[in-house]
Amino acid sequence: MIFPTAPAPHVVAPDSVGRVMRIVLYALLPTVVLHVAFFGVGLLLQIALGSATALVTEAVALRLRRKPLEPFLKDGSAIVTATLLALCLPPLAPWWLIVSGTAFAILLAKHLYGGLGANPFNPAMVGYAVLLVSFPVQLLQWLPPAGMDIEHVKLTVGETIGAILTGSLPSRLTWDAVTSPTPLDALRTNLKMGMTMAEAQAAPIFGTLGGRGWEWINLATLAGGIALLALRIIRWHIPVAMLSAIVVCASLMYVVDPGAYAGPIFHLTSGASLLGAFFIATDPISAATSDRGRLIYGAGIGVLTYVIRTWGGYPDGVAFAVLLMNLSVPLIDRYTIPRIYGHAR
Repeated sequence: MIFPTAPAPHVVAPDSVGRVMRIVLYALLPTVVLHVAFFGVGLLLQIALGSATALVTEAVALRLRRKPLEPFLKDGSAIVTATLLALCLPPLAPWWLIVSGTAFAILLAKHLYGGLGANPFNPAMVGYAVLLVSFPVQLLQWLPPAGMDIEHVKLTVGETIGAILTGSLPSRLTWDAVTSPTPLDALRTNLKMGMTMAEAQAAPIFGTLGGRGWEWINLATLAGGIALLALRIIRWHIPVAMLSAIVVCASLMYVVDPGAYAGPIFHLTSGASLLGAFFIATDPISAATSDRGRLIYGAGIGVLTYVIRTWGGYPDGVAFAVLLMNLSVPLIDRYTIPRIYGHAR
């Protein structure tokens, strides 16, 4: 009996790019749901605007590069980029922020370097860093979380959509009436005013572990990250190294002066620590390649995140830490990738 034999390779990988990206989006669902519960439906409109922009920009770039549209538009990578960027922006950010940031991420951070698989920097973090440097005021206009015991005006769904699309609030409201700083920003401001850590964290925006509302959002992100680990979509080295580095740095400074530095739990449950560890730093294209290199890469992101948060010019340093370590990946790979048998080091 003759069996037909196809040419090599004979092993078919079980995971396609599209399947991996869909799983990442599913793992982000708990974060999105909790985000909407605490900050309103603005995030959903931001994701919709970002996803539409990402697909249109991707199609334009592919057409200019004379690449087929269908396989790349269906792989979901552009939507993942848009979703991660939307999660980093305030829910009421004007529409042109998510549109311009996503377009920049897809065109310049992704396709300028050759498209998916060739980009040396994380596209979502490039888009966010450009927006943060260019429009810092708009990126500080966060809403207070639902259930916080302070007098802030809550917007209706219609008012939320109107604020995003027009960039202005109803005449009866001002931005100060509906927005508040993030926990990391509030902590930094309170400490600069001479408060102790206990006094600074007595404000209503702080909860039991970290920022009110952000505690639950980060726990949802942790659940999604654990799911990615269980499904072997990501490997443990980068998340563990990054979070361990944050814990070590925060613990050391907290022991030195607990009145001036927040503890490790606060840093893990506030800001983008867990989102960065499981969904951003683990980007397989812009991250280090070997297991030892991933540990170095993740630890570097954790240390830089803590340094920027504590002594830098921005409340949360995850985006800049990731981009700085993206720059270091070629050097890390050079000294950590195992030698190929028969080749000199």
